[in-house]
Amino acid sequence: MTTTIYFIRHAEPNYNNHDDILRELTEKGIDSSQKFVYQFSSVAIDKFYSSPYKRSIDTIRPLADSKNKQIIIIEELRERKLSDGWIDNFNEVARKQWEDFSYKLENGESLREVQQRNIKALNAILENTSSDETIVIGTHGTALSTIINYYQQDFKFEMFNNFKHEFPWIVKAEFKGNELIKITY
Repeated sequence: MTTTIYFIRHAEPNYNNHDDILRELTEKGIDSSQKFVYQFSSVAIDKFYSSPYKRSIDTIRPLADSKNKQIIIIEELRERKLSDGWIDNFNEVARKQWEDFSYKLENGESLREVQQRNIKALNAILENTSSDETIVIGTHGTALSTIINYYQQDFKFEMFNNFKHEFPWIVKAEFKGNELIKITY
């Protein structure tokens, strides 16, 4: 028996809102999140977890509501903090971080820190899950990419960059205990 996890990277966010925690979805993002209700209509989902960020919660909320499930917020699933302010040269900083997992800006997080935090949260979820459950985790692009990189070290900047504008982005992972059996993206 395996545990199936659908990691759902949030739908299109409103980048005019520079508050990372409270950034909402655009109208297109809201429409995309509604489509999950149909897309997952035949999938029995046992639990929903999410980053505490609004865009992540709002992306999976329609699906959770359709399944009459609560969303469990896990602080450790949050997105990487780049710095205290808005970063105009995101691509340059992202490339440096993927080249050196310990690189970080002042008051920011390295990809290693993000990865360790998210893997710790994922392992806690898996430890509190029976082997035949299906779970949805509302997440973020960088956080999810570091999780994939943990299991597939060849997932680097180029692959992250390919998915950077995928809103939403679904990654399906199957686990036996804490061991990844299969991942599809």
